[in-house]
Amino acid sequence: MTPSLPVFFVPHGSPGFALRPGAAGAAMVAAVGGLPRPRAIVIVSAHWEMPEPTVGFAERPRTIHDFYGFPEELYALNYPATGCREASREVVKAITAAALPVEEEAARGLDHGAWVPLRLMFPEANVPVIPVSIQSAGGPQQAWRLGQALAPLAAQGFLIIGSGNVTHNLRDYQLAARQAGQTPDYVRAFSGWLADRLATHDIAALLDYRRQAPGAVRAHPSEEHLLPLFVSLGAGGEKATVQRFHAGIDDHVIAMDAYSFFPPSGGTA
Repeated sequence: MTPSLPVFFVPHGSPGFALRPGAAGAAMVAAVGGLPRPRAIVIVSAHWEMPEPTVGFAERPRTIHDFYGFPEELYALNYPATGCREASREVVKAITAAALPVEEEAARGLDHGAWVPLRLMFPEANVPVIPVSIQSAGGPQQAWRLGQALAPLAAQGFLIIGSGNVTHNLRDYQLAARQAGQTPDYVRAFSGWLADRLATHDIAALLDYRRQAPGAVRAHPSEEHLLPLFVSLGAGGEKATVQRFHAGIDDHVIAMDAYSFFPPSGGTA
């Protein structure tokens, strides 16, 4: 019997998080500390958007420094990940089995939404990494369905990780960087609403967050940074035990909440 691995949603913050991981980084390290070594990691980053779900097949995915204007030391960081074509094919198979379209990308590297958290959680880079894209046009419903498609992989030794942020307003981040100030009320209000709905498995409200959650549009002027959470929610399954294992705020406006979704105990042969 192979026990199902948990599913994670983790923050990647601003690129500077790679240099100053703080409490959020420590919580992410602790979250994977007692896990058996995964067969492969499926990482769904807010920074890889494609029209259809797309699976990376690179044997040695490069480290992509997809940001500008940050300290030079950030651009020197490298995450020497490996891929696994066999594992990538199984991810494609799982998505196809759920009647979703799927594409393959031979050369996709790891953007900072992927390598920043992985460099903290798996610093030895000794687990193959399979990136999977998001589709902003599909919204939360499509992201949730993609997660449901990936769910069977958790019982086959795959660790599924969504990487985004519970709040992501670039304009507010830039304002805070220029003139330090207080955290806007919407940051805590939105993250608190989300935590409550996740704890009660209120899927309908979560999928309708844009209308129901306080400060939703300001928390996410565009949706790409929250969509990986819906992928993780779907991959964890409706009966998963949900744990918010870190809650905090960086740079005044970035909610760094991290979640684990533990499927019911058991496994597959």
